[in-house]
Amino acid sequence: MKEIALGIDIGGTNTVFGLIDREGICIAEGTLPTQKHADVEDYIDELFQAINTEKENLPYDVDIKGIGIGAPNASYYTGTIEDAANLRWKKSIPLAKLVKKRLDVPVYITNDANAAAMGEKVFGAARDMNNFMVITLGTGLGSGIFANGDVLHGHDGFAGEVGHMIVRKSGRECGCGRKGCLETYVSATGVKRSVYKLLARHSGDSELRDIPFNKLTAKMVAEAANRGDEVAKETFTYTATILGEVLANVVAVTSPEAIFLFGGLTKAGNILFDPVRETLEKNLLSIYKNKIRVLPSGLKDNAAVLGSAALVWNKMK
Repeated sequence: MKEIALGIDIGGTNTVFGLIDREGICIAEGTLPTQKHADVEDYIDELFQAINTEKENLPYDVDIKGIGIGAPNASYYTGTIEDAANLRWKKSIPLAKLVKKRLDVPVYITNDANAAAMGEKVFGAARDMNNFMVITLGTGLGSGIFANGDVLHGHDGFAGEVGHMIVRKSGRECGCGRKGCLETYVSATGVKRSVYKLLARHSGDSELRDIPFNKLTAKMVAEAANRGDEVAKETFTYTATILGEVLANVVAVTSPEAIFLFGGLTKAGNILFDPVRETLEKNLLSIYKNKIRVLPSGLKDNAAVLGSAALVWNKMK
């Protein structure tokens, strides 16, 4: 019987799950819409129906040793999701307890960026590191901080919210209810907002000028930048500069060996990485200069569920 961990990544649109062995190989996976059910228990019922179907279709028996879950606003200590802005289930949801009712094995839950950091440690490029940071760049900006060999959870399980550091006083409105948070500038959504700010400033030609906001994607901006579009290039320089400045401040608190950038926005490649590295180095305290590497994540396929499953395997070392 093969020992596996069940990794679950709960996103605002879709939930992805995978059966992951100790080597990080995904032997089965599936997905379902997150927001279909108003009642969280109905959602969990459908989730486990899908998991059991995948499990039964395997040509051999598996032993699920534990369940790891990455979710927004999830507390590692309490096993709850606390009033997540992009989920329809509000207030406190005892997710770990509800999941354990369906399958009585250890259940570990944390926010998706912390799960990504654990995945980087167990299966990715940080296997030999005890102090590093993962910045997830998607619709929003998440962050997981590894300090002294473990994820930094803080006293309440919600530590490491770099994306909600205020970088512009009275700046852009954020989904968290505040203004000027980093993720309103450095994220796929932030890139789109910056494009339209810069288009208003520039009078010259740009292939982005005639694209409606709801049709524009960060991928389109990255592709335009790589083709030499000046507005697109300036957008990525602006985005990367803000990120590099903030990371220099976070380094002063955490002193990581490396910072891994992860998520869809990193597909922009060097037009993102190069100015982040340059700005970070320029703004570091002298004691940190030439010590901090900014690297792409070592996790590729199934990264979200690998990170969640890594929560289990890390406990069973």
